[in-house]
Amino acid sequence: MLNVISTKEATQTVQNGIQLDSVGTQVVPLASCIGRKTASDIISGEFIPPFSRSTVDGFAVSASDTYGSSESIPAMLTLKGEILMGKKADTKINKGECIRISTGGMLPEGADSVVMLEYTQTDFDGLCLVFKAVGPFENVTKKGDDITPGKTVIQKGTILSSTHIGILASLGITGVECVKRPVVAVISTGDELIPITEKPTDGKIRNINSCMLSALLSENGCDVVDFGIIKDSKNLLEEALQKAAKQSDVVLISGGSSAGARDLTAEIINENGTLCFHGISMKPGKPTIFGNCFGKPVFGLPGHPTAAYFVSVRVVLPLLKKLGAVIRPNRTETAVLSCNLPSNHGREEIVCVKLENGKAIPVFGKSGIVSLLSESDGYVIIGRNCEGLKLGEAVTVNLF
Repeated sequence: MLNVISTKEATQTVQNGIQLDSVGTQVVPLASCIGRKTASDIISGEFIPPFSRSTVDGFAVSASDTYGSSESIPAMLTLKGEILMGKKADTKINKGECIRISTGGMLPEGADSVVMLEYTQTDFDGLCLVFKAVGPFENVTKKGDDITPGKTVIQKGTILSSTHIGILASLGITGVECVKRPVVAVISTGDELIPITEKPTDGKIRNINSCMLSALLSENGCDVVDFGIIKDSKNLLEEALQKAAKQSDVVLISGGSSAGARDLTAEIINENGTLCFHGISMKPGKPTIFGNCFGKPVFGLPGHPTAAYFVSVRVVLPLLKKLGAVIRPNRTETAVLSCNLPSNHGREEIVCVKLENGKAIPVFGKSGIVSLLSESDGYVIIGRNCEGLKLGEAVTVNLF
């Protein structure tokens, strides 16, 4: 018999057993930092823009020279030349002068605004007629308007997206200090397992869980080391677990978690570390194991794919989030149950559902049925102190 604890107790036990807040930091190239979490504040050391520049095509002027100008009484300014794009504005303009400028061009000394091209005329022997007055810094982005030195442009703990790349590039940042992705080792155990490249014969099944768990871990910000299939041998599993602990931050062992004679995971953890619990009051996922072994947290997951998946989502991912993994946000939708859902009092039960026209339709099947997850849109959790849910009851569906 397993001495089971609640899902909440299991999650808390796992969290309390880990002292680290993350597995360290690393500098990630700008091109590869999408989806990574910043390890520190990113602070500007520059002005952005680095110089005052025009936001329109037109003429750089001193705003005071245009006051009172109109269609009938234009201001007449001496045209002093042109500022070329990408060139320093070496020419200074004095009172009563202007200079042609393009969008993005550097504002010259003596100018504080730009008159748009459509409000000017230049066919008058070196003069520019201005038909509309402008105010100081009109049509101008001033030096440092966007960013000044010392400003925090991205805070620690930010999950970087494409929206952050522009500001990093503008500051010339080619690498960002990010939280390292936790490395998770995945071991599958069982004499019945074969690689997915082989065709099963009687009594054999393909190693589904390694592929499924690796995909789940990868999409939740982890790097995965797949140790493949280990036969039901204590020596082989112990050796693989020791190697996995050296190469990873967390180890997942799929299979070998129930109370059968050939289930060795709990025994190995107990002999080489601390067995924290063996059994969670959840369905599917009851025979889950957690402990510290060879200096690393180790989970023994059920061999059935659906059970292994839900234990990973409910118990493993919260630990990986603490270690710095960028976990996908939990998306939910409210729906109405299409039928009664009875449940055994005293354990948490997870039921897969399909969503159709606002209804949550249960997808029934045992935890060993592979298609259960792919045929569902999400799942409903029936609490351990609840004896079931009723037809027509509004429920929260956790979306896949």
